[in-house]
Amino acid sequence: MLKLLPLPRPAWLAAVAAVGSLAGCSKAVVLNPAGDIAAQQGNMVIQATLLMLIIIVPVIALTLWFAWKYRHNNAANTEDDYDPDWHHSTTLELVIWTVPLLIIIALGALTWIGTHKLDPYRPLDRISATKPLDAQSTPLEVQVVAMDWKWLFFYPEQGIATVNELAAPVDRPILFKLTATSTMNAFYVPDLAGMIYAMPGMQTELNAVINKPGVYKGMSTHYSGSGFSGMTFRFHGLSQQEFEQWVARNRSEGKPLDRNTYLALAQPSERDPVQRFASVEEGLYDKVLNRCVEDGKMCMHHMMAIDENGGEAYVRAMGLNLPQDVCTSQNAEQVVASLEASPTPRTPRAE
Repeated sequence: MLKLLPLPRPAWLAAVAAVGSLAGCSKAVVLNPAGDIAAQQGNMVIQATLLMLIIIVPVIALTLWFAWKYRHNNAANTEDDYDPDWHHSTTLELVIWTVPLLIIIALGALTWIGTHKLDPYRPLDRISATKPLDAQSTPLEVQVVAMDWKWLFFYPEQGIATVNELAAPVDRPILFKLTATSTMNAFYVPDLAGMIYAMPGMQTELNAVINKPGVYKGMSTHYSGSGFSGMTFRFHGLSQQEFEQWVARNRSEGKPLDRNTYLALAQPSERDPVQRFASVEEGLYDKVLNRCVEDGKMCMHHMMAIDENGGEAYVRAMGLNLPQDVCTSQNAEQVVASLEASPTPRTPRAE
């Protein structure tokens, strides 16, 4: 048999440090986040773990106890302890089946309630466990675009945009609306809330709040190609005054974001620095969502409206011909104008 040589003390210390590093960051952000939604999700993880430990801990303890009690060289065992005809115990059966069943019921109730309460589309009903939601407050809307391989953030209320930098006031609800340019991706700020997907041509939503000032890490959590590992950003939790200063800085240092600038920005690139835009062309996010930023390209919601109203027959009734009139830039404006005069077209939403 091979004999293991004892490691010197520095080697043992290095091994302990390596194992410790595998445990993740010391902050344990998922269980100690700075936002209320993430905190409630972390509490669900703890509660579910404790419920499962009700079974796991006794099973492990009994396994060790049985192995020790019925070991071969246990002199305390006698012939009277051996009962080869034993086959049933009503008490034991009740414990074996009832306790796990109760735990499953509790886990199911916990998951069902938490899933509906923490639905990312559901507006917040509180700021934190100790602070109710002000009925007069309005959420800060942030429109998120997952690109290759960077993040673009629109602030429609402030009229600005940023690349790879996000900020919001502390204790103010945030409404994220998310889409993507080409590849499905996932938006995740561990301190803020759970992961939410962003998909081309569709819009997802996430309601969240940050409760502590600080700088937090944001990332992509869905592999999207060679630049995936560098698709990170910083999320700043600021006071209201600091947020207003941050907005003013973007307006003073940034440049305009129009259709042509966006098309250049949408080209794949890796590890982009922070970029600021002092103004945004009106309706640009909607064009990104509906995949019609390029000149002469019909928007998806207009195509959906045509299909909903009868397709080719509907367009012909407006005096246009398919497919040329819809697919050429010369007649696209006429088709769009006709659609705008009809009932409001639907916005695609990911369920």
